[in-house]
Amino acid sequence: MELSDRKKKILRAIVDQYIRTAEPVASKTIAQMPDMDFSSATIRNEMADLTSLGYLEQPHTSAGRVPSAAGYRLYVDELMQNYRLSVDETKSINQAMELKLQELDKVMSQVGKMVSKITNLPAYAIAARSGGLTVRRFDLILADKNSFILVVMLSDNSVKNKLIRLPVDVGDAELKLLAAALNAGVTDLTADRFTPELLARVQRSADGAAGLVPVIMDFVTGLLQDQQEEVFMTGQAKLLGHPEYHDLEKAQKVLSTLDEGVISGLPAALSSDSRTQILVGPENVSRELRDTSVVMTKFDIGDGMQGMIGVVGPTRMDYAQITARLSYFAENLGRMFQKNQTPALQGPGEHNDSPEDTDHE
Repeated sequence: MELSDRKKKILRAIVDQYIRTAEPVASKTIAQMPDMDFSSATIRNEMADLTSLGYLEQPHTSAGRVPSAAGYRLYVDELMQNYRLSVDETKSINQAMELKLQELDKVMSQVGKMVSKITNLPAYAIAARSGGLTVRRFDLILADKNSFILVVMLSDNSVKNKLIRLPVDVGDAELKLLAAALNAGVTDLTADRFTPELLARVQRSADGAAGLVPVIMDFVTGLLQDQQEEVFMTGQAKLLGHPEYHDLEKAQKVLSTLDEGVISGLPAALSSDSRTQILVGPENVSRELRDTSVVMTKFDIGDGMQGMIGVVGPTRMDYAQITARLSYFAENLGRMFQKNQTPALQGPGEHNDSPEDTDHE
């Protein structure tokens, strides 16, 4: 059912008021607002309709109404007015961003702390590949008759290696054939494309060295999966300052989920064309976050990487203000990263100087 302009105006006023006060909103409060030219009876009737339609809820102990998850979703999608950052806010964000670029994981950890500070909410920051990480090249180097070194160059130019010991002798010719089979069949593929059919095809091409293919593929699959995005979470205790989380049992469930870095919707958000996304209440997959909302926005890091910052808070959060602050912060982060692309800006564990030692039985 399409809501009338009057219902939308009243719903917007209720959400705005509830965000400010965290108290159920009565029809009398709405009627006293200067831009409300409706009678108290009309507002009561419209609030009753909005409740029956599922946009408002009535707490048992109050005559007032509070927004439901559906009400917040409509507010975010259609009713929320743009928030204009003040000079003081932009100055505060700009000052917070005066950080020295170092290793990427350290930078993203600092970014999360700054986002939490400017929003007064738990915040997270992520750096991830825009596409999936792949293998660019395989090299197999004979160490002695019972071992060889597997060298893998990844699509982010990092190099990983592993010393593999064998119970039988292996020759240089066999390793060259195996390396050729791997370079022809496995490079430029993400881990989700490593199928049993692919494994069988590479084994056929490797001929006498086919038995080594599974151990190499296990190592490579682990490498590519380990390089997936890491979530830097900070400021979880800030939730306790909001009235919704004064119930410590309720707060503990949310805090435990956040401590584990589990935020539903992140993979989809990273691959989405939309810069900013909002998950309201039950739209969160995690059961413990069903009474919270998540606001997230992306930015470009460069070198095939994307960043994402976001916050987690009560469904009563000021979506317009939070969205404006995150968007401004993300835009400036993107400019900062593009301006400061240096070899020092690397992810964790970019190079392994000494090979890992693994026995193959």
